[in-house]
Amino acid sequence: MEPVVIVGAGMAAYGLAREFRKLDQTTPLLIVAADSATAYSKPMLSNALALGKAPQQLVQQDAARMAGQLDARVLAGTAVMRIHPEARTIDTAQGSHTYRALVLATGASPIRLQLDGDGADEVLSVNNLDDYAALRAQLDAVGQRARVTILGAGLIGCEFADDLLAAGHHVDLVDPNARLLSALAAPSLSAGLAQAWAGRNVTLHLGRVARSVQRGAASLTVTLSDGGTVRADVVLSAIGLRPNVSLAREAGIAVQRGVLVDRYGRTSAPDVYALGDCAEYHTEAGSRVLPYVAPMLAAARAIAATLAGTPTAIDLKAEPVVVKTPSYKLALLPPPVDAQGRWHDHPDGERTVARFIDHAGVVRGFGLSHPTPALRTSLLSALGQAA
Repeated sequence: MEPVVIVGAGMAAYGLAREFRKLDQTTPLLIVAADSATAYSKPMLSNALALGKAPQQLVQQDAARMAGQLDARVLAGTAVMRIHPEARTIDTAQGSHTYRALVLATGASPIRLQLDGDGADEVLSVNNLDDYAALRAQLDAVGQRARVTILGAGLIGCEFADDLLAAGHHVDLVDPNARLLSALAAPSLSAGLAQAWAGRNVTLHLGRVARSVQRGAASLTVTLSDGGTVRADVVLSAIGLRPNVSLAREAGIAVQRGVLVDRYGRTSAPDVYALGDCAEYHTEAGSRVLPYVAPMLAAARAIAATLAGTPTAIDLKAEPVVVKTPSYKLALLPPPVDAQGRWHDHPDGERTVARFIDHAGVVRGFGLSHPTPALRTSLLSALGQAA
């Protein structure tokens, strides 16, 4: 019997494998990963410092244990070099394998800024466990209070900033936008997070970008677009992720920003699926990359059911993004990028509730501080309704 083959061993890959095994205990399952195929919670990477978590403490299971739990064959340290959709095979560093169905869970890679200077190659990004280990090693080498410059004040940049502050470090946060979380949050909530950091060891450099990173005798110097400079022991880039689509593209599978999938998770190639950070999902607002846990879990459940014989559409319900900033907890559901309207604030004691209302008077998005499940549910039920 030909196996279901999954390329990748991150949360999306293992999530799909678990869901598939609930429904089908007999079809062979092959998981192929270029890395160690260690199972861990990727969202933990941006709040592990304050918890004092060493890299190995984030590990849930190694590849061998995952293989046993899933009754699967796991090929770790094995890069997939080519997909042959017409032959239903993949070429790897350890030979070729046929598949009944192929699932791409290849994730995404950090976008790298084009920086000048002899220290540009020392800029870190944290996108996996090895990256986190490298960050921890640099921080430990500096000591208890390192100066960390973070490039990017979006979701990941703000989460790392909050985590580093809680761990006792000094943070310089650089972003070309005029406010924090500009792509996700209402202005009042951006201001609320900035106010929560007031008086702490953080300096905001908003409306600016980094131009160069130079090595010094004992630290790095980051030069900004306004000519200012920032001294740093560590420079961390958090400007976003780019889906890994080269394997699909080279196989002739349709890609745009991500690997294009329909509402069943199917790509343009027969019996080839994609999910997670590498996928570009079909939504009511068009095709979108959704690098969040909720859509990944929804896709895993649906694709697993389809692979097990029950075609199931991916139910991409609207879900707010919970921002891991304990200093100022947020739940954010931004409006569609083409929505025309404005944010309306509704203070509620210490809590701020913001709703995005379009020109037709319809609620298209929301955000709130100090979220509660009941309030999130209430706001979700109002989406698409008249304000």
